[in-house]
Amino acid sequence: MTSVDQAEQSAQASSSHMMKTTKRGRPFLKDTLDLFATLIVSLHLTTHKQYFRTFPNSFTTDEAAANLASLKFSQSNRGPDPRDKSRIVTTTTTTTFSMTRDMAKAMCQHFMDARLIENAADLGSNLFKDRGTYVLTPKGLHVLERFISKNGMTSDHLQPVFASQPICIKLLHLERRSADDEIIVTQSVITALFRRFVGRQPNYPTQLSTNPQDAFQEYHERSKGVPLMDVQERAQPLLGKATVMHKHCFAAVSALEWLCDFTSVVGREEAAEMAAQFVRFGLITLVSDKRKNNDSAIIFTVRGSTPGGNSPVSQHGEFRCTAKAIYRITDEGKRLAQWDEASTSPHSSTVNLNHVERSSLESESINGTPKTGIEAADAKIHRRISMAEKLNSSHEAAEKKGNVKSNTDRLKYILEEPSYRALFRDFLKANFCEENLAFWMDVEDFKRKFNTTSSAQAAAPSRSGNKATPGQAAMERHHEALIQTAFQIYNKYLAPSSQNELNIDHGLRLDLANYLGEVMVGLHGKSFDGQVDASQAGSFNATQLQVLIKLYTRIQTHVLRLMAMDSLPKFIKTQRFLDARQWLGEGDAPGDDVQFLTSPPAPPGLGSEETGGAYITVSLKGSEREHRHHHRDIPGSPHVS
Repeated sequence: MTSVDQAEQSAQASSSHMMKTTKRGRPFLKDTLDLFATLIVSLHLTTHKQYFRTFPNSFTTDEAAANLASLKFSQSNRGPDPRDKSRIVTTTTTTTFSMTRDMAKAMCQHFMDARLIENAADLGSNLFKDRGTYVLTPKGLHVLERFISKNGMTSDHLQPVFASQPICIKLLHLERRSADDEIIVTQSVITALFRRFVGRQPNYPTQLSTNPQDAFQEYHERSKGVPLMDVQERAQPLLGKATVMHKHCFAAVSALEWLCDFTSVVGREEAAEMAAQFVRFGLITLVSDKRKNNDSAIIFTVRGSTPGGNSPVSQHGEFRCTAKAIYRITDEGKRLAQWDEASTSPHSSTVNLNHVERSSLESESINGTPKTGIEAADAKIHRRISMAEKLNSSHEAAEKKGNVKSNTDRLKYILEEPSYRALFRDFLKANFCEENLAFWMDVEDFKRKFNTTSSAQAAAPSRSGNKATPGQAAMERHHEALIQTAFQIYNKYLAPSSQNELNIDHGLRLDLANYLGEVMVGLHGKSFDGQVDASQAGSFNATQLQVLIKLYTRIQTHVLRLMAMDSLPKFIKTQRFLDARQWLGEGDAPGDDVQFLTSPPAPPGLGSEETGGAYITVSLKGSEREHRHHHRDIPGSPHVS
């Protein structure tokens, strides 16, 4: 059961409704992901002991059930007052989730089915137990990161989790019908899913070293595609069959686990349906199923129309979910995977190679800030230019003419890509000017939180003397946090003799000082001495904060131009940057955190029916960390602690 409290100045409204469920009895995926992320933000993940072992960053069944009994999610959105554009209006919506212990356990079971959490003491268990200890999966961390980012949430208490555990860098989402939350299956969707499933190259696990792989290495290898093997079928002389070696094979169970871990499918049943679609489309075929006659077998069958002609698509396909079942990728599957094209001769250009490999990714991307962490609908759509084009365009002209605008644009593209941004930060740190980039990033984060700020907490019993609604209380907490962030930035980068004082234009510094002086005199009747303490900052309202943001944005622009003129030309000549471009394929890496693998959906109101699609979301934390690890051990690379 969920209820909504909305507070906008004096106006309040409330409503309640049950969570929507599918015909299989599970909540809709969007609600599942949102509730999961809200729960995790409200928990304090600590170290727990079970079976004489310790599990860091974990939670127990009792902790999850206690928080889900009364869980509040509050979101504040700020915008201009329709009646007075100079004023800012804050609208706060509070959603309360309430459920019994049994309902909470059932909800956590859905989280396990979706591969968002796992049993820390028994990773092979698929059951949420009454007395268990649980940790987040890499997929769960991916969903959590996007939810926190899109909703402007404070997540300092979760940073140790992001820093110490693997994160799913690219998660493939399959669009669903709004009526029943079933995946919309089309040929383009199955094509996108299959290419992600098999990877750009056959993924044969390598065991070149005797040392066991750590969790990060093991997960990185799995992310390349379903693990493959070669299977030898013994000769049967009585039947006239010779020995046959089947290449590019995989276990049925491995396929189900991979689909659950790296896509938005919920549970093994849905994963088996997608695998059955691979069979139906002629992309995989059964090699053997050597289970004993008395062993039970679960077989999923899907049906659909055939396109006719010479198409390999059949009317139905079945997938056997047994421990002994082995499947292989067919010639049609290899053709669709584009493995042959990906292994072009070394004489071909890198740009052309990447065009072939990434043909399914060269489509539109999303730009916008949805209200939920993973929702891609209602967003503005624009054409994505490859990173190589962005970095290379007008480069020679910029060098000859000193075109600052082009360098500024190129710097923006570098800051969009996590790997380049991490290298650029290391470069600035080595040259003792890291504060410029740090200020730019802190202000970007502050602006996002000003527009939308959210919090999640387990609700304490209300006291009879407290008349404030949950929405009003959350709005006050959000505003206090914003004020604190605004003046942390000022005291860190802009106050006289501050810790990381920026070298900025005198006119900008004077405008900022004059505005703060004017506000301080109006609020406290005291002149401004260049420093802001907590007691003075607490009186700022939302409109005054917005003016402060505009001043910060002007300084941001100035700092960006400085980095573009002074630091960028040196940075792009470093060996680490050149190595990064080579590793990413001449810089042709996605600058957006959402990539469409199929045609983007029609704008709302224009599509008469839901056509379905697939898109990938990218974890910025995971991507940046992976690129850091890749370049850390490059010979001759500067190391910055």
